[in-house]
Amino acid sequence: MGFPLVSALMRLGVKSTTTDEAPINSITLFVVLLCFCVVIGHLLEKSRWMTESVTALLIGLCTGIVILLNTEWKSSRVLVFNEDIFFIYLLPPIIFNAGFQVKKKRFFQNFMTIMLLGAVGSFISFVIIWLGSLQLFEKMDIGFLEMNDYLALGAIFSATDTVCTLQVLNQDETPLLYSLVFGEGVVNDATSVVLFNAIQRFDLSHINSTIVMEFIGNFLYLFLTSTLLGIAVGLLSAYIMKKLYLGRHSTDREVALMILMAYLSYMVAELFDLSGILTVFFCGIVMSHYTWHNVTESSRVTTKHAFATLSFVSEIFIFLYVGMDALDIEKWKFVSQSPGTSIGVSSILLGLVLIGRAAFVFPLCFASNLTKKHQSDKIGFKQQVTVWWAGLMRGAVSVALAYNWFTMSGHTQRRGNAVMITSTITVVLFTNVVCGLLTKPLVRWLLPQHKHSGSIMSSELLSSETSLAMPLLTNGDDLKWDMPGDRIPRRTVLRMLLMTPVRSVHYYWRMFDDSFMRPVFGGRGFVPFAPGSPNEDIVHQSVVGEQQIVE
Repeated sequence: MGFPLVSALMRLGVKSTTTDEAPINSITLFVVLLCFCVVIGHLLEKSRWMTESVTALLIGLCTGIVILLNTEWKSSRVLVFNEDIFFIYLLPPIIFNAGFQVKKKRFFQNFMTIMLLGAVGSFISFVIIWLGSLQLFEKMDIGFLEMNDYLALGAIFSATDTVCTLQVLNQDETPLLYSLVFGEGVVNDATSVVLFNAIQRFDLSHINSTIVMEFIGNFLYLFLTSTLLGIAVGLLSAYIMKKLYLGRHSTDREVALMILMAYLSYMVAELFDLSGILTVFFCGIVMSHYTWHNVTESSRVTTKHAFATLSFVSEIFIFLYVGMDALDIEKWKFVSQSPGTSIGVSSILLGLVLIGRAAFVFPLCFASNLTKKHQSDKIGFKQQVTVWWAGLMRGAVSVALAYNWFTMSGHTQRRGNAVMITSTITVVLFTNVVCGLLTKPLVRWLLPQHKHSGSIMSSELLSSETSLAMPLLTNGDDLKWDMPGDRIPRRTVLRMLLMTPVRSVHYYWRMFDDSFMRPVFGGRGFVPFAPGSPNEDIVHQSVVGEQQIVE
């Protein structure tokens, strides 16, 4: 059966470049390949070695080779890349689903560490890659690059790939690592895109103190306004769902409105030149906290799987295209005259990625550990190594930013730009295949499952006991302090405030949320009653399913 299939693919490849039916044939071929990725990814899932992204990359490479041979080395692609496709159609569902599915309890428990690694760490990595590439590339013959190009490289390669990392890590086996890597990856992507947008707005060919201050101010403006816009759209969707309760008449309208409001947040952000990624991420968090609980049970199940499916297909589409585009003749013609230069640039970028990540993971984790009260809450050295390694992979965001900066509608006519595109693809392929395949055995070696599982169960038990007892602790003491064998010296009031800010803030936020936010915008425990709405028994039966999204 394989030979007729290969023959059909080759015929599709020929038609896509020689007939007027090229769009139909190209889309048909791509849909077939997407189906292959889903089926083969499912068959290889149990091995826990081959991830969906690596599978899509390899299938794209193999398809590119077949088309390349069939077109006599003229083209390896059936679709010409357009950077707008990534930013308008593919990235929004990926980032929104990340916010919608985030385990908010763990995310906000580790919020300060996540923000340190995701925001501050991204900026450190950005500076190291920018300065390193500026110093090293000027000594190589790679074509003309301006200062803005080097700054763009810093933003492009400081963006990690949460998709590959989360497919490798297991949330049940390594919950703390999963929470840190997931949260850091999303905040990291948002920070990198905001940096990239700020670079596009400024002429940084001649940097001085005034431009630097304006750049930082613009970065903070984009970060804050994009976040507030996402929260506002999410609250608006919750209010509309709570007041109108469309599920009384049509579940389809509920689902449609949730999807459209989610996409609207991204497009409004782009309309006002803000960061759509940051906006749609926080919109996803707010909608999962309020809006999702204001719809019927059937709409909850539908939206949960709809958002996950759209995100999954978008991820596979991106990696499949990257695999095919890796063999694009147009770009390799520019670098074929000096292949050593391309290899050198890719090696330097990969080295800067390794150094840039190490430069912030270990110091910032050390700083985070200083604020932890208990040894079990601290990030151990082996866990730090795992976080460093797991975040080395580069993927969808890096590719999208690289094409946006160095190409025009998928094409490039400058040698320097061609080198940067091929080097980006090389780094993405190497980090996804090599790091992706080695992350699982590395985690098992550094954190043996039988040892780690016990600590997970105990930490979860302590966490649940603490959360249940928190309303009963009038003086704000931690339940763990009163456990036998875990007593610690009495602390001063100032030191207690410095060491327990997250718990107290979370406690007051829950009071504010229950008293003011949920009565207005709905949410768990505030589901409106209307004909056709989920009754108390249905809600009680779905508590376990809801916790997968809420917590």
